[in-house]
Amino acid sequence: MSGILIFIVVFGILVFVHEFGHFIVSKKSGVLVREFSIGMGPKLFQKMYHQTTYTIRWLPLGGYVRLAGPDDAAEIDPGKTVVLAKNEHDLVNRIDASESDLPIEGIPVQVKNADLVDTLTIEGYENGAEDNLQTYNVDHDATIIDQTGSELIIAPRDTQFQEANIWQKIATNIAGPLMNILLGFVVFMIWSLSTTGPLTTSIKSTVPNSPAAQVGMKAGDQITTINGSKITSWDQIPAEIDRAGRKDVRITVKRGTETKSFAVKPKIVETAGQKVAQVGIYPASNNAIGAKVNRGFSMAVDTTTMIFRALGNLVASFSLNKLSGPVGIYSQTAQMSKLGFTYVLAFLASISINLGIVNLLPIPGLDGGKLLLNIVELFRRKPIPVEKEGIVNLIGFGLLLLLIIAVTGNDIYRYFIK
Repeated sequence: MSGILIFIVVFGILVFVHEFGHFIVSKKSGVLVREFSIGMGPKLFQKMYHQTTYTIRWLPLGGYVRLAGPDDAAEIDPGKTVVLAKNEHDLVNRIDASESDLPIEGIPVQVKNADLVDTLTIEGYENGAEDNLQTYNVDHDATIIDQTGSELIIAPRDTQFQEANIWQKIATNIAGPLMNILLGFVVFMIWSLSTTGPLTTSIKSTVPNSPAAQVGMKAGDQITTINGSKITSWDQIPAEIDRAGRKDVRITVKRGTETKSFAVKPKIVETAGQKVAQVGIYPASNNAIGAKVNRGFSMAVDTTTMIFRALGNLVASFSLNKLSGPVGIYSQTAQMSKLGFTYVLAFLASISINLGIVNLLPIPGLDGGKLLLNIVELFRRKPIPVEKEGIVNLIGFGLLLLLIIAVTGNDIYRYFIK
């Protein structure tokens, strides 16, 4: 159960940060964000603030932002009965199209024609009186209640995404992935600051009666060379010792202002079914803030580099086993949760950077696909027709959906059946 809860939290953070990136840049660009939703499915809670409806939905997986656009503009079908509320300027500022048993207080109108994008007018028959056609002017910032009970701002043309300039479109599309990458760097920094500092080449302590202790090595010694090889990080030390096997190892240390050299015969021990050579020393940690910050940044950069290499390897040799969907992420999250909080933090950081980079790939259906269309528009110096852009995105989304289904099926087989 704890694994499921941690997965929901991790997945929720990833999606929230991604969508928040799109949301905040859209707002700054003057594009109307009609809804910012946390979760999917039926609505649990809604609150309108500064022209955006914020909703929390029952299924705590995912989320989305609804940007004003041709495919999301408010529409009222002819023949539909709505209730119109007016403000002090005699403009319709609230439209109830939910056909609820408890409509808002206002004028019931059977709609003949409605344009909530350009002319901002509604033509219809008040109280069903078909001999008296009325025209109602709609306020630019009017709201409409749809059949689900959600109340959103209508989307006049000047607030729609396609009306933004090309740089605002690029900034909006790239913001989500960049926020995920930034989150990864921040979480890696938090992880590094919350754990023991990076290991150094100095000895913290020796195991009693170990080979190192027997030859006189002690706490505070800084290892400088092993068998003539210069030592700059702790990771080199066990590798050099294991390489020597049963032979004596020549270890040079710096002790204060002195340099000392020891011939140490490693002890062969079995760990996790493998035999390794050990001399019995524990490393000291550098717990300085600067060292921890540097490690966190280095981990983020190394992870980013590793992801790019993995993508290159995927292109060179494609395999579903190299991909993971929500099922795979859940399985890995459950494993990390058993190891402790710091492991979950490091996993969250890695997944967030991964999500950001993958979303930047120039594939229709992903943010990178939208960016590719933006670049085409930049060179054409005129917008791509909405219909053609919609077809490209629809085809891309369909192929992406097929890939997600294939990856999910493969994850279920790998983690729960095989």
